[in-house]
Amino acid sequence: MSKHFSDLGISAPLLKSLSDLNISEPTEIQQKTIPVLLTKKDDFVGLAKTGTGKTAAFGLPLLQLIDLNNQHIQAVILVPTRELGHQIFSNMQAFATYLPEISIAEVCGGIPIKPQIERLSNTTHIVIATPGRLIDLIKRKAIDIKLANYLVLDEADEMVTSLKDGLDEICAELPKKKRTFLFSATLPGTIKQLVQNYMSKHVIMVSADMETVGNQAIDHEYLVVEPIEKLDVLMHFLTSKEGERGIIFCKTKAAVNKLAKNLAINRFSSGALHGSLSQPIRDRIMGQFRNGFIHILVATDLAARGIDVKEISYVVNYHLPDVAELYVHRSGRTARAGATGLSLTVIQQEEIEQLKEFQEELGIEFNEYKKPDYLSIEENNMVLWAKKLFKTKPDHEIPANLKDKIKTVFHHLTKDELIEKMMAKYVLKHKNNHTSVSKSPPDRRGR
Repeated sequence: MSKHFSDLGISAPLLKSLSDLNISEPTEIQQKTIPVLLTKKDDFVGLAKTGTGKTAAFGLPLLQLIDLNNQHIQAVILVPTRELGHQIFSNMQAFATYLPEISIAEVCGGIPIKPQIERLSNTTHIVIATPGRLIDLIKRKAIDIKLANYLVLDEADEMVTSLKDGLDEICAELPKKKRTFLFSATLPGTIKQLVQNYMSKHVIMVSADMETVGNQAIDHEYLVVEPIEKLDVLMHFLTSKEGERGIIFCKTKAAVNKLAKNLAINRFSSGALHGSLSQPIRDRIMGQFRNGFIHILVATDLAARGIDVKEISYVVNYHLPDVAELYVHRSGRTARAGATGLSLTVIQQEEIEQLKEFQEELGIEFNEYKKPDYLSIEENNMVLWAKKLFKTKPDHEIPANLKDKIKTVFHHLTKDELIEKMMAKYVLKHKNNHTSVSKSPPDRRGR
């Protein structure tokens, strides 16, 4: 296979922009996709895992196929989330640095529609959109895609729900003679149905590195816990990864909020990301994560789409995903751009069988992560308690005479003696709590 973009048929202006971006060798999906999109006339399905360079695989050929003699919209790229849309838009803009005549617009949901309508009143060759916002613009007659030559469905497996009701409406606006490019990390039955319903019989399908999840640089591990110790074990793990960037996945928005709140209480540098947050808040949290102001992102699966941060050293599945393809997407957030990474799944005893099913279905091996003992967890909790104490803001409304009385109580103690007494009090308190828990009657599961 070719190891140079120039061998794939990429034009000089695009090669120059790739050089500026320090992108030198095409990935497998790029090597298999670019020549086909540039030379064939058929519909196309590309299967590749998250983080393998799918945007360049379809983005570079699209930019090269744009006819500058035509000022109408020639390509529509549909994405599941605004975050992914913005990522693709940024990448496409960078690829098109030396093609200034090509105009690219981003019209995704979650932000005001009026500026987007104004933007579309100007010449646009490529539009990147979420299905809902595109349909809204179509109904307002604010966008004309009747002459588009190309439809791209990116991360199609994550878009099935939103596409189910809207794709008919979108396709009704598109010409019958168009090429459709579908990209996905997995090929579940719903995607096969999509291909059957909306693509030609002569569709070309390629796949890249689909025999294993992620890549060889990802270490897939699991940890079996009791429900009562799950948070403490997680915090012990996060302390061991202090200063590193990671994503923790939960199944629901409520679980994301609850876990993010617990991490914040324990002074972990973290933020929550889910679909119910307003777009400005999501943008702010993503900006903080991308720029390193927060190190931990607690997220739902869909909200995490479009996160293209290279230095993510670990992913934690705080809740086991329902299906194997979600595990593919989650673990693919780490070990990007040649780095190594850890994908840790925290499960309960009854979930071991499901994990074994994932192992067989995905062709990967999960190794058991060494669980910290009770003493290590307690020591870590004490350190977290000390950090909370250290970061507690003084209450300036406490009367000065009361402060003096308290100072008198402690004035003869050295700092070391005061710390030792505080630690002893902490140990006593938590020992009593542990005793009361152990004496309480077992729940219905016998625990």
